[in-house]
Amino acid sequence: MNVKIIKTELGVIEYSTIGRGKPVLFIHGGHTNCNETLWHKGFDLKKYQLITPSRPGYGNTPLSNNKTPIQQADLIISLLDYLNIDKVILYGISAGGLTTLELARNYPDRVEKLILASSISKEWLDKKGKLYKTAKRIFNPKVEGLVWGMTRSLSGLFPNWIAKNFYPQFSSSPPHKLIKEDVKELMSMLKYFRSGAGFINDINQNIDQDVVSRIKCSTLIIHSKSDNSVPFEHALHSHKMIGNSKLVELNNEWGHLFWIGSDANVSINKTIEFIAK
Repeated sequence: MNVKIIKTELGVIEYSTIGRGKPVLFIHGGHTNCNETLWHKGFDLKKYQLITPSRPGYGNTPLSNNKTPIQQADLIISLLDYLNIDKVILYGISAGGLTTLELARNYPDRVEKLILASSISKEWLDKKGKLYKTAKRIFNPKVEGLVWGMTRSLSGLFPNWIAKNFYPQFSSSPPHKLIKEDVKELMSMLKYFRSGAGFINDINQNIDQDVVSRIKCSTLIIHSKSDNSVPFEHALHSHKMIGNSKLVELNNEWGHLFWIGSDANVSINKTIEFIAK
């Protein structure tokens, strides 16, 4: 995988690329960056070029003046211009959903198809709620490095214990013994986790719902009913608002992280089939 940092007229942006062929642009979720590859599962790298920018506030992309979803979408378009890519399959994940929706709405000529994967589609956390207040405290830029540093250290020593404690954050399925391969995949994902200034910015974002209703491209919404990170109502909302959309309801083991688990191939295959049509 090739990782670069470039300066565009709208700001500095870090991105990764791998593969060749039809461009697929991934808009990652919270706590991660352009180094994450979990979402790449199932893609033939001889057929697809996978592009992942680090959203502002994550990795080596500064938050600076690119705080709103529309500003982040504009910055990502400046990356596509730099790469001389006219049109992409747009793949939005989790907290990257609002930026994804703004990009699809404001740049319809640059988006061939849209995928919303475990994706938010409106205001996410209640600012008076416990989850919001807890997130602001532990993922504050001043302390998040320590939080994730400790998590990585414990992951190396006690991977099963870490996986057991993280599992309820992702899935409402009953706790159970997790298989070794699933734990390994989660640990591989967590090794890149940092919240930077990005996550606190994410939980304060919102968009005008006219943005969602005006998206016209063919859209696949794929979301688990057992998602414990982004409620399934976000998928229902997207489906209601986007006329040319198809909703795939999952009843999978890992909920939010539907790329992990023995049933992961169901969601992965549906995604590849949608793109290949």
